[in-house]
Amino acid sequence: MSPTPTICAISTPPGNGAIAIVRLSGPGAIEITDGIFRSITKGKKLKGQAPNTIHFGAVYDRDEMVDEVLVSIFHAPHSYTGEDLVEISCHGAQYIQQRILQILVHQGAVMARPGEFTERAFLNAKMDLSQAEAVADLIASNSKAAHQVALQQMRGGFSNQIKDLRGQLVRLTSLVELELDFSEEDVEFANREDLAALIENIRSHVGYLIQSFSLGNVIKKGVPVAIVGKPNVGKSTLLNALLKEDKAIVSHIAGTTRDVIEDTISIEGIMFRFIDTAGIRETSDFIENIGIRKTYQKVGQARVVLLVVDARDKLDIICKSIMEIQKQIRDDSKHLILIINKADTVSVEEQKTKFSKKTLSCLQSNEDFILLSALNEAQVHDLAMKLVEKINIKPLEEQNTIVTSVRHFDVLQNAERALLRVSEGLETGLSGDLLAQDIREVLHYLGEISGEITTDEILGNIFKNFCIGK
Repeated sequence: MSPTPTICAISTPPGNGAIAIVRLSGPGAIEITDGIFRSITKGKKLKGQAPNTIHFGAVYDRDEMVDEVLVSIFHAPHSYTGEDLVEISCHGAQYIQQRILQILVHQGAVMARPGEFTERAFLNAKMDLSQAEAVADLIASNSKAAHQVALQQMRGGFSNQIKDLRGQLVRLTSLVELELDFSEEDVEFANREDLAALIENIRSHVGYLIQSFSLGNVIKKGVPVAIVGKPNVGKSTLLNALLKEDKAIVSHIAGTTRDVIEDTISIEGIMFRFIDTAGIRETSDFIENIGIRKTYQKVGQARVVLLVVDARDKLDIICKSIMEIQKQIRDDSKHLILIINKADTVSVEEQKTKFSKKTLSCLQSNEDFILLSALNEAQVHDLAMKLVEKINIKPLEEQNTIVTSVRHFDVLQNAERALLRVSEGLETGLSGDLLAQDIREVLHYLGEISGEITTDEILGNIFKNFCIGK
């Protein structure tokens, strides 16, 4: 086998900055760096220096100084990748970064592939596969909730739960397969009732993890919120108020918004993706009709639907709008909030008598309404708090593991189906060899999550989406 190459890459974002970090990992990381680095202490070499130390000096290309740098050295196996690792902190000019990379490649290093540092960390057992995937999620996290979930997974929360489930199954299949060795004696090492209880317990855990994906997905990608309603009810004004900027064009002319407008904002650590849509009405305008069709598509994709109506409208018109949207919402996990906008145009007395759960009888028990004026900042804040309440994300430290990866979700569904076959086999008295085969299938799927069972194709699909240098 050919020796493991020493890889190098820029680990900081592209562009100019105060500093940048060029990273090397592999058996020749320290020696290659020694070939281009001159310490401020004359004659001092990096090879032989204590691990986890920083050294000041300069990078040279032959006799030409390129930049003054700080070099951090880490020895295998106590580094991020489990290999000898060097980080060169240089000034952030792109020219300097690229020049140092060129010199390192000339000295024998090779350019790293996307995610190759983390892939080596996985291959060297510094982390399992689900922890490696959490590294990418942590880098991409754009809200407090997403950051907390990724950090919890990177520190092994999800991995430990999967390992525990897998350990229980390993003990189970060992007892079942032991029976096969004594099949002629008709010996039963594993009590079938105990096995059924254990399988049911594992199915319950796997089922919880599958259900948590709906929450994990919105934490990771942001909660999609569709703002819908008839033209000129104040949808765009509401979007601008929520975002605190003039994102959407506001006009008294009906049909101003013809396409969807999206933007994100973090509220109480949760990322919301607001979608302003075309006003719903009958029209002969071809372009506007396309926008209205998109409106209904976004209603289907949204986790929360804000139906905006005009406080001056009659109750039967408002109820008709509610029922039109209710037809588009067929998922119990979706939430509808009725926004009675332009509340400042009707008297306080009329607000009290006209709008209540009783008068708005077309609203279902799990649907809410809120009176506001999109021009009033305090009332818009109340709506923002209502959104947080609807999503109902408890403090994440109180939550169990939350699944955020589509790959994990798919694998867990496969595991659940295999567990169901095991349960049915126990109920019907399935032979031990077939029962053991179904249990081994569950072990295979759970092993795919942690990386105990993997393929080059799986690794390629995971790490290709990483940034270079990580």
